[in-house]
Amino acid sequence: MTPTIDEQVRILTAGTVDVISEAELRQKLASGRPLRAKLGIDPTSSDIHLGFAVVLRKLRQFQDLGHVAVLIIGDFTAQVGDPSGKSATRPRLTRDEVEAHAATYLEQVVKVLDPESLEVRRNGEWLATMGIEDVLRLASRATVAQMLERDDFSKRYAGGKPISVMEFLYPLLQGWDSVMVEADVELGGTDQLFNNLMGRNLQRDEGQEAQVVITTPLLEGLDGVQKMSKSLGNYVGIDEAPAEMFGKLMSVPDALMPRYFELTTGWHPDRVDETVRSLGDGSLHPNEAKRLLARTVIDLYHGEGAGASAEAEFDRVFKAHDAPADVADFRLPPELVEEGTVWLPRLLAAAGLVSSNKEGRRKIEQGGVRIDGVQMSDPEARLTPEQLGGTVVQVGRRAWARIVI
Repeated sequence: MTPTIDEQVRILTAGTVDVISEAELRQKLASGRPLRAKLGIDPTSSDIHLGFAVVLRKLRQFQDLGHVAVLIIGDFTAQVGDPSGKSATRPRLTRDEVEAHAATYLEQVVKVLDPESLEVRRNGEWLATMGIEDVLRLASRATVAQMLERDDFSKRYAGGKPISVMEFLYPLLQGWDSVMVEADVELGGTDQLFNNLMGRNLQRDEGQEAQVVITTPLLEGLDGVQKMSKSLGNYVGIDEAPAEMFGKLMSVPDALMPRYFELTTGWHPDRVDETVRSLGDGSLHPNEAKRLLARTVIDLYHGEGAGASAEAEFDRVFKAHDAPADVADFRLPPELVEEGTVWLPRLLAAAGLVSSNKEGRRKIEQGGVRIDGVQMSDPEARLTPEQLGGTVVQVGRRAWARIVI
């Protein structure tokens, strides 16, 4: 049974920031036809994390309600560089870099989106074939004053930082995508509001019905402060191993739990509300809530039951202090052996358990390094290959390696 318009609106607007406008969304839903819900992504990196998946989950909700997801792979715009939220001009990517990232994006998005109601387009189809006359015509649709209304552009202009004309073109290129696919709705993070509104303007200019713009919040990372980002190391990748995802999600700050349940689980708003109420009245302990969150998220990306298995592995490691079942082997290279021994900090760095010899020394001094469960305390410790062979080295709570000679 198709949900009522009121129910669809409630689901589609839950966990959003901007809806421009709800009245237009209702009008489009009342038409009874499947809506074309557009999301554009520029493949500028290789991994998708839970922060990026927030808007993908919203797009999936459109699919679940019988609408069509139109995913625009920005193979052309990725080479221009989206200036949204940037304090400086972004470096341009090569076509080979873009294609490599696009391939991994497509492999990962189907973990969220239903391929049966997914239309994938590349904006190079229409943007790469534009001539100078087409570009000039498009550029005439916006003024410099309009572009400087953008917060990031205005800050850079006021600060005397350069803004290229190419960057001014980006919102117009993204907006033209909406014209070309005749989008009814465009989704994006809050940092995409200006770009998405540009699509509404261009559609009107072309005699189309303007798209509804829906933005989703930018999810805070595991540090609880900065938005989730791979470069900041505060992320959970949707393609990460279940055990790694479980450990990371158990470290989500308590204050962010309601937000994570709303934005990462794909749950119906009623279930989110019920869980958040249980957290608020104390009937659901924060630790149990994190376990529930971790199991749910892992099942979403790795299949039913993967979350429970990851939880059991987590308990085995951190309650029983056993090594994980899938500890990676590190084959000891001969060059690490000097005068018959290996300096422990250098071993930790070479095995990828720490970023440098200096960090290795610090971890040892802090008591965070164990070999076969025995805590190491001497940062100058030197061990023979015979002593190391077959041992399991642990740094902190989640970094392990089995030494192979």
